[in-house]
Amino acid sequence: MIKMYRFLLLTVLSMLCCHVNAQKVLTLEECRSMALQNNKQLNVARLGQDVAENTRKIARTKYLPRVSALGGYELTSREISLLNDDQKSALDNLGSNAVGKAGNALTETLTGFVQKGVITPEMAQSLGGLFNDLATPVAQAFNGLGSDIRRAFRTNNRNMFGASVMVTQPIYMGGAITAANRLADLQKELSANKYELARQTTLYDIDQAYWLVVSVKHKERLARNYLELVKKFDSDVEKMFNEGVATRADALQVNVKVNEAEMQVLQAEDGVALAKMLLCQLCGMPCEEDITLADEDSENLTLPLYDEATGVTKYDNRPEIQMLQTAVDMSKASTKLARSEYLPQVAMTGGYLLTNPNVYNGFEKKFAGTWNVGVLVRVPIWNWNEGTYKVRATKAATQIAQMELADATEKISLQVSQCRFKVKEAHRKYNVAVKNVEKAEENLRCANLGFAEGVMQTSDVMAAQTAWMQAETMKVEAEIEARLSDVALKKALGEL
Repeated sequence: MIKMYRFLLLTVLSMLCCHVNAQKVLTLEECRSMALQNNKQLNVARLGQDVAENTRKIARTKYLPRVSALGGYELTSREISLLNDDQKSALDNLGSNAVGKAGNALTETLTGFVQKGVITPEMAQSLGGLFNDLATPVAQAFNGLGSDIRRAFRTNNRNMFGASVMVTQPIYMGGAITAANRLADLQKELSANKYELARQTTLYDIDQAYWLVVSVKHKERLARNYLELVKKFDSDVEKMFNEGVATRADALQVNVKVNEAEMQVLQAEDGVALAKMLLCQLCGMPCEEDITLADEDSENLTLPLYDEATGVTKYDNRPEIQMLQTAVDMSKASTKLARSEYLPQVAMTGGYLLTNPNVYNGFEKKFAGTWNVGVLVRVPIWNWNEGTYKVRATKAATQIAQMELADATEKISLQVSQCRFKVKEAHRKYNVAVKNVEKAEENLRCANLGFAEGVMQTSDVMAAQTAWMQAETMKVEAEIEARLSDVALKKALGEL
């Protein structure tokens, strides 16, 4: 039996140890760290920073030369001809035409010589026959030569191949590249401010959830203490009723208070469970995770220090202010970018061009090319005042951004003043709540003594118990309010 008891004892202890180990004890800083790692909106803002950084790098490349290559092939139904149809026919019949003209000229010459008596008709006929014998091979030879010349002029460019490499270096783009880089830098600052805003919002939410859990947990413990108090009082009244000192009405009144206290305990337990679910969700943990907070069992919370002498309102660190200021700067850069579209633009180009057929050597069927260097100048002349309207629109947008900045500055100044006031009031409420607790405890002690001596009724004791419960509740709420008001002030100042 002894061994069995030892085994059961070890089993129970191991189960308790497992239960203790299963619970996670989290501090406020640990909750903040997990929230910053797991918050989806914060991760989106972090990715936005990466996008802005890559956009800034893209804008930097606009200063550098651009190198591009182009290649292509084209098949056409007809080829380009350097000769017309009459010229081609003349070259194909070059010998025949030349021999014909020469024969006509020879005939006229011989006829003239015969008429003048220079030669006899028989000699003229003999010379004519000799020419006719030589005309055919000569005509054929020259016809072949003409055909060769015609074929030499053929381009044979139905199948065209081309390739080129081009280098373009911007020289002056009207300030567009500088304005685009300025916009990219400002976009990076804007994304950083968005990330900071998301970070501070996440910390603010996690602090709210953390201290909500602590507040509800303290109220749960307070409800349990109150339940034990009224149960003890109920037991005393029940004994007095059995002895005939108290009435049945007194016992029923105390029973009602016990039931109310039990209901308050249930409500507090439900509140703790729901508050912890919210905290787990913000920390990126499963909602059913069993956690314990480092401050939930502390009797008295350490309140943040508050110096009433520090009345200087400083909120330049607010991400919202920085974002609006960045929006003003971006609007000014957009004005410069819009103006640059209507200013002269200069760029230098250079490259190498390849073609086949080779246009540089009589359309030879080989690749050949040439270098080229040039300067491009673009000067807008007339656009119906489009540029003027665009510049006016961007300047109006700048004024809107400046007004929004001024309006936000005024509102944030009011918010900071209100947060300072709430912090000061929270500390005052806490001091008053501490004094009320001391008085309520003394009042409850006196009521219990008076009831024991028979000079006070049950209603007086229950009133003292209720007053003590309310005083303790106000103290807990004042502690949490002081914590939350301090967090709200730091967020308002941009120092969270």
